[in-house]
Amino acid sequence: MARDLYAYRDVAVESFIDRRSGLLRIRPMAGQAFAPSLAVQCSRRLVDASVYPAGTRFLVSAKLTDRLGGTPFLYVYHADPVLVLTPAQAKKFLGEFRRGRI
Repeated sequence: MARDLYAYRDVAVESFIDRRSGLLRIRPMAGQAFAPSLAVQCSRRLVDASVYPAGTRFLVSAKLTDRLGGTPFLYVYHADPVLVLTPAQAKKFLGEFRRGRI
């Protein structure tokens, strides 16, 4: 089955250390259509602390999905390109989102 490219949209995400597990996780940045509490399933390289430290921001192509009626989450295809965002680029992206240009 082919991937539906129209279901994917650009989302700014950031890495953070989960307080409960102590592991590095990925979450959507605040100020978008997705809540920061929403889980993100992505490539393991994004949560590799030796490559990307906690607080690194990324621009990814993601879609909202659920697995057989379960809890909704954002899915990032592992082979899609990922752009590391500087703080200025992240601020600009979120500003454009708020103005409705995306």
